[in-house]
Amino acid sequence: MIRKHTMIAPALLAALLAGCSGGSTTPGASGTAPVLAATTGSATAYTSVKWGGGGYVTGLIYHPTSYNVLYARTDVGGAYRWNGGGSWTPITDGLGFNGGEGTYHGVESLAVDPTNDNKVYLVTGLSTHNYDGSTLFNGRIYVSQDRGANWTHYDLPFPVGANENARAVGERLKLDPTNPSTMFYASRTAGLWKSTDSGQTWTQTGLSSKVLTGSEIVGMGGSSVGVEQIMFDNSNVGGGATTWNMYAAIAPDYAQKAGLTSTLYKSVNGGFSWTPVSVPSNVSGYYVPHMVRTSDGNYYVAFNKNAGQGAGGPGYLYRFGGVSFGETWTQLATTTQGGYGGVSVYGNGSTARIALAVTGTWSSGQPVVQLSDNGGASWREIADGMTHWGGGYRGWVDDIEIDPTNKDHIMHIHGGGVWETWNASAASPSWDAPVNNLEETATLALVTPPAGASYKFVNSAGDIGTWVQTDLAATPTRTPNSAFGNGDAADVLWSDSNYIVTAGILSNTPTSAYGAWSGDGGNTWSNFASLAAGASTNFADTVSIVTTSRNNIVWAPANSIPSYSTNNGASWTQVSGLPAPNGGLNNVYRLVVDRQSPNKVYAFDGGGAWWNQTTGKVYVSTDSGHSFTLVQGSVAANFAPNEFALTTMVGNPNAAGDLWVADGNAVYHSTNSGANWTKLSGFATVAASGSTGALQGATRIALGKAQTGSSYSAAVYVVGTRGGVWGVWHSDDGGATWARFNDDTHQYGGISVIAGDWNTYGRIYFAGNGRGLIYTN
Repeated sequence: MIRKHTMIAPALLAALLAGCSGGSTTPGASGTAPVLAATTGSATAYTSVKWGGGGYVTGLIYHPTSYNVLYARTDVGGAYRWNGGGSWTPITDGLGFNGGEGTYHGVESLAVDPTNDNKVYLVTGLSTHNYDGSTLFNGRIYVSQDRGANWTHYDLPFPVGANENARAVGERLKLDPTNPSTMFYASRTAGLWKSTDSGQTWTQTGLSSKVLTGSEIVGMGGSSVGVEQIMFDNSNVGGGATTWNMYAAIAPDYAQKAGLTSTLYKSVNGGFSWTPVSVPSNVSGYYVPHMVRTSDGNYYVAFNKNAGQGAGGPGYLYRFGGVSFGETWTQLATTTQGGYGGVSVYGNGSTARIALAVTGTWSSGQPVVQLSDNGGASWREIADGMTHWGGGYRGWVDDIEIDPTNKDHIMHIHGGGVWETWNASAASPSWDAPVNNLEETATLALVTPPAGASYKFVNSAGDIGTWVQTDLAATPTRTPNSAFGNGDAADVLWSDSNYIVTAGILSNTPTSAYGAWSGDGGNTWSNFASLAAGASTNFADTVSIVTTSRNNIVWAPANSIPSYSTNNGASWTQVSGLPAPNGGLNNVYRLVVDRQSPNKVYAFDGGGAWWNQTTGKVYVSTDSGHSFTLVQGSVAANFAPNEFALTTMVGNPNAAGDLWVADGNAVYHSTNSGANWTKLSGFATVAASGSTGALQGATRIALGKAQTGSSYSAAVYVVGTRGGVWGVWHSDDGGATWARFNDDTHQYGGISVIAGDWNTYGRIYFAGNGRGLIYTN
C-alpha cells in the first residue's frame, strides 16, 4: 500500500524520510526541536479537461441481470462504469495502476460476475510482444469487489494485446453463468485457458496446445487474433452447477498455425476436449468478431472476411441453432459495403430485434447500424445520415448493444468514443454522444502560457492534433488542422501569448508533416510554407519546437538536427554546433527558451537510450537558436542516459538561467545557465520486479505559479519516485523540501506529460496513460 506522506530533503535520516507526515525534526542549538516542513499539502480535487471521448472504446458490457450496471473498456485508456445520463466514472485511475504500470491501462476484455453485480474483472496489457518479437509480455487479470473502486490483480501465463489488431472482438473473458468461479480466456497467442479459482491460476484447455512464438506473431503481421471468444450453452443447468457445453470461435490465423480444421469448436465436457463444428461454406476461414446467445438457445454469429477495427467485408450474419436446434445455420444478413463488427439481440425468434454494427464504411450513403424487428427477415439503416458523427473513426463501428431494459436505447462504439439513440424505432432516429467524463485522448506535449493569457494551455495529442483550450469544461475549437493526425509539440511566446507555434503530422496516405503558427491566440492559423530539415522523413512524435519572438522559430523534428526560421516558416536553416541527437530509440533535442532572455535557447539531449551509455548533455545558444555550444557543466553533471520519454528539461520563466533537468533517475537544478548543477537527493529509480515495471526516479518536471510568500519564484512538480513511492512530488522552496502531491487513488498508470498553471497556485495539468488531460486544485 502506498502511503501518503511528506518528505524532507536532503539532510534528514532515511528512517525519518519514510515516516513523516507534514513535519519533521531537525538538529538545533539545544538538541532537536519540531519544525514544520516548508512544503506540505497535496491536490484536493482532480477533474478531467473536457474533450469528449477521443479514443477507441473497444467494448460495452452489460451485467446480465442488473441492467443498470454497464462498463466500457478501451484499448489504451482503462475502463469506465456507466452512471446514466450520458456520464461515466473512470475505474482504473487508482491503486494497482501506478507509475510503472501504464501497459495495464489497455483492457483487452472485461467480464462481470452474473451472480454478483458488484464484482468485475479486467484482463489487461497493451501488447503481446516487443517490436521484433524477441520478448513476449504476459498480461494481468484485475478483480474488483466494488464495481471498480478497488482492485487486486494476478499475473497471467499468456500475453495480452489490448492495443493490437481486432481489439474489439469478444468478449474473450467469459465466466460460467451458473458457476462463475470457473472462467475461460480466449487468448491471442496461446489457445484457450481455464481457471477454476476466479482467475488466480490458469491451465490451458484441450482446444489446442499451440503457443505462438514471437517470431511467428511478427510473421503474421505483428498481431495474432487467436481464439476469439467462447459461448456457454447452459440450458437446464442449475445455479452453482458447472456448465459443460460450450462453443469456441477461433480466428483463421491461429487455426492454421494450430492445425485446427474449423473456426468453430464445441466442448461437452467443460473444455477438456473439443470437436470441430462445420460452418457454412461461404464463411469458411472467416473471423467471428461477435456472437450472442438468446434465451431460446439460438446463437447469432457475425462473420467477417477480415480482422480488425474498421475491417472490410464481406460480412455475414447467421443464426446458429445450437444444441437445442440441431446445430443448423440460417443466413440473416450480408454486406459487401464494409464488414460486420458487433451484433446485439433483444427478444427471441421471429419478433427479435437485432442490431448489427457495420464497420469499415467511411462515407455517407453506406450502412452503419442495421436494425431488424422481425428476427432478421428484413433490415433498415438507422444511423447513416442521421446527424450522427462528430468526427473520428467513422468506420470503426465494432460493437453494439441494445439496452436490455429498453429496446429503443442502442449504444455503439467507434474510434472516437460511444454513440447512442433513445428512439431506435423512429423512422429517423436521433443520436448523441454519451461521453461525459469519458476521456481517452493521448497527450504528447503540453505548454501553458503566462498568467493572464486568453487560454489555459496548448495541447498536442495523438490522433486529434493540436488544440488551444480556452474553457476546461468545453470541447476546444481552436486548432490549426482538425484532420486526423498527431500534434507533436507546441510553444507559446512568453512576451506575447497570442503567438503560438506547433508541429505535427497528418496521418493520411502518405503520412505528411506540417507546422503552423497563430498570431491571435489560436483563432486563426497559417501553415509553415516549408518544412525543417528531417520533418518530411521522420514522423515519430519525439519533436520539439520553440519561439523566441514573433516570426522566429526553432524546430527539432524527430532524429534530426534542429533548424531555425526567421520568417514564420517560409524558409529554414539548420542550426550550427549541434551533432545529430543520440540514437537507439527515436530521439530529439528538447529545446527550452530562456523566458527572461529569449535570445538564449537551450538544447538537451538525454542520451537517446539507457544502453547507449552516453550521458545527457546541454547546449546553449545566445543568438535565438541559430548556433549552439556545449555547456561543459552538463558534462560534469553526468546525467544518466535515458530515452526521450523518460527525460525533461524546463526553465523557470521568472529567473534567467534557471534550469531543471530530470534524467529519468534524478533531479538536477542549475541557476547559471547550466554552468553548475546541483543533484537533489531523494529521487531514485526502483527496478522492475515480475510484471511490475520500473518506478523511474524522475521523468517529468513542471513549474507553475509559486505559493504566496515562497522562497522560490515557482512551484516545482516532479513525476518520480522518492523512498520507493512513485507519484507527483512538489516543492515550494526550490527543491529543499518535498511533499507528495497526488495520492493512491490518482495514479493513472503513470503520467507522461505535465505542465504547471501560472494563474493558480496548486494547479497542474497532466496526462495519464490514455486518460486525456486532468487538472488539480
